[in-house]
Amino acid sequence: MEAIGSLALPILFIGVLYLLLIRPQQKRTKEHKNLVQSLSVGDDVVTIGGMHGRVADLTDETMDLEVTDDIILRFQRTSLARVVRDDVIEDVDDDVADDEDLVDDAVDADDADDADEK
Repeated sequence: MEAIGSLALPILFIGVLYLLLIRPQQKRTKEHKNLVQSLSVGDDVVTIGGMHGRVADLTDETMDLEVTDDIILRFQRTSLARVVRDDVIEDVDDDVADDEDLVDDAVDADDADDADEK
């Protein structure tokens, strides 16, 4: 009975370690593997190093990224950090446009206040 009690703490520790460290890492690894496999030519991507580009060519191990019209760089497919989605970019552009409208409205209101003071 005493032996079971002395083993309970290490077993509990290993279980918590698995739930907090090992399992989430396995999940991230599986998601990254699926992302790398689903990559296709024409996708806008960001590498782990922060390089933005469009996939120009794919092999089993590498991807060629078109950074500008003249520059194509070759990366390992595993260096992929994320795929940039067009709908996300449109949402950001809409938010920026809304912010710019608010700034324009505030400037117009400030100009009207200045004119009233004179």
